[in-house]
Amino acid sequence: MVRTSDHAVIFDLDGTLVDTLPDLHVALNRVLEEEGLQTLDPTETRLMIGGGARNLIELAFQKRQIAAQDTRIEEGFDRFLEYYGAEPTVHSRPYPGVLEALISLSARGTALGVCTNKPQDMTDQVLQGLQLARFFGDAVIGGDALSIRKPDAGHLLAVVEKTGRPPEKTFMVGDSETDVGAARNAGIPIVAVDFGYTALRPEQLKADIVISHFDELLPALTSLGFNA
Repeated sequence: MVRTSDHAVIFDLDGTLVDTLPDLHVALNRVLEEEGLQTLDPTETRLMIGGGARNLIELAFQKRQIAAQDTRIEEGFDRFLEYYGAEPTVHSRPYPGVLEALISLSARGTALGVCTNKPQDMTDQVLQGLQLARFFGDAVIGGDALSIRKPDAGHLLAVVEKTGRPPEKTFMVGDSETDVGAARNAGIPIVAVDFGYTALRPEQLKADIVISHFDELLPALTSLGFNA
C-alpha cells in the first residue's frame, strides 16, 4: 500500500536542490562578452542568483557600473535565456543527498513542490534534465508564471495549493533571504541550507533551522513538527 501524508515540503531550486551556478555563469558571461564588458568570476555570479534571470542581468550590468536602459536589459535577458536554455544542465548537479532525501520523503507519502524565481521554462528544463521532475508533478511554479514571486507569500502558497496539502502542514527548504521572506510571509516553517547562493551568513538568514547537508533534512523537519 502506498503511504500517504498530510504534509508537504516545498523547495527552492537554485542553490538549494541543484548547484546551477556553473551553467548560469557560462551563459551570463557570454552576454557580458557580447556587450564588451568584463566577465564575472563564479564567486561574483553566485551572489547574484535568486531574484530571477532578468534580475541577474541587471545586477551583472550594475556590477560593471553600467546603468543600462530597459531595452538593453531586455535584449541581454533574451540572449541569456537563449544561451542558458540551450544548455541548462551541462555542469549543474543536484547537491549531495538531494536524491536520497526526495526518495525518502516521497516514500512517506509527503507531497513535494518547487517554488523558485527562476523562469518556468528553465525550471522545467533543469528538473527534467536532472531527472528530478518526477518528484514534484505539477507543483512547480517559476518566477514568471504568476504576477507575483518570492518573497510574496502568494507565490509559495500557490505551490502549496498545487500539492493538495494545507499550509499549516507545509514546510519550506531554501537558501536565501528571499526564501525565508516568502516562508515568513506565508506563516510556514523554513529550513535553510548553508551552501547556497546568498551573501549572508547562515545565521543571518533567520531560518528556523540551518543544515549543511541533505542528510540532516529529515531530522530538521521532524524537529519542526513533520511526523510523516
